[in-house]
Amino acid sequence: MDERIIIIGAGEAGIRAALTLRQQGCRTPITLFGDEPHAPYERPPLSKAGGGEPVAIGDLVAMERVELRLGERVEHIDRAHRQLVTRHGERLPYRQLLLATGARARRLVLPGLAADAALTLRTLDDARSIFARVAPGKRVVIVGGGFVGLELAAALIGKGARVSLLESQLRLLQRAVPAELARVVEEEHRARGVDLYLGAGIARAEPRGEGARLTLNDGRELEAELLVAGIGSEPNTRLAAGAGLALDNGIAVDAELRTGDPAIFAAGDCCSFPHALYRQQRLRLESWRCAREQGETAALNMLGGRHAYAPAPWFWSDQFDLGLQIVGLPHLADRTLCRELGERARLLFHLDRDGRLLAASGIGPGNAVAKDIKLAERLINLRACPDPALLADPGVRLKQLLSAATGEAA
Repeated sequence: MDERIIIIGAGEAGIRAALTLRQQGCRTPITLFGDEPHAPYERPPLSKAGGGEPVAIGDLVAMERVELRLGERVEHIDRAHRQLVTRHGERLPYRQLLLATGARARRLVLPGLAADAALTLRTLDDARSIFARVAPGKRVVIVGGGFVGLELAAALIGKGARVSLLESQLRLLQRAVPAELARVVEEEHRARGVDLYLGAGIARAEPRGEGARLTLNDGRELEAELLVAGIGSEPNTRLAAGAGLALDNGIAVDAELRTGDPAIFAAGDCCSFPHALYRQQRLRLESWRCAREQGETAALNMLGGRHAYAPAPWFWSDQFDLGLQIVGLPHLADRTLCRELGERARLLFHLDRDGRLLAASGIGPGNAVAKDIKLAERLINLRACPDPALLADPGVRLKQLLSAATGEAA
């Protein structure tokens, strides 16, 4: 039996797992498969940096003696023999396997349009395809008012495009961001020239060159020289399903990122896990930091560790000059408090019925809320119950509340 460790997926989770294994002194041969032909890269800049080339991290992997097999696809996992079967029929034995297969963009299906009429933004090639078609004055329609759609809208406005954004819900960022902060985002986009259509559905679509003419449910028509969909993603579970592994909004793993097969782990956007901070609710988190941390945690556990993944999830988004940050899960809260910071910056604190801080969210120019969100994160991970009046008072430093909570925890 080959003692090889195999990682499927060359995104953040897979790369960090490989690096962690080597940094922990693991000398076992490691092979990492990636569907894309490109050297591994950071994905956040694809939408946030306005189409700039992302930071490649392939050199780091090469330095750590990891065999990269890029542009190769794994077709099947043979659990009985602990082997992988590649597209070309090669069979590779493994001692342990990490599935870091990520997620794929949902396609926008509209009667009358080809399946690929609406572009998506998930990969480097996607970003290159979109930004190569953008020019000043070009009419772009984005369907979807989540993070990807809004970040892309901000980036394209910066390129001089005429951007319209359609969202089927009555407000932006319905799933992830508190309404109060979503209103700030909406106002900023409108002020910058993005035409927002909220509560908008598409009744009819007709092809027009590389784009489309869209008729909305209320009869309004939009001409899209470029049509882009930002309507969420789906976890890549094909290999796991074919191998008979349990699925539950992704590949189902335990708190230590193990599947039901003791030789197989999963990490990142492709998996769901029970979260100790939120009463063991099963979550699938799509964020750069979660993928990074889960890759590292899975690697430690593949080396015999028993580390549960339980930090509060953290998300961020940069749009125009605004920085939005969220730590924890605001939608689970029973009560929300606001702390005004001035200069267009504010913080929200989200508590449960017992007064425990579950989440914090904030928005402001640049990194105006970053320090406070970091302190709030530590309070959340401590399961602290800060005095609500002190939380809402901008004159009280969060560091004081953290010192008090740390003393109580000790």
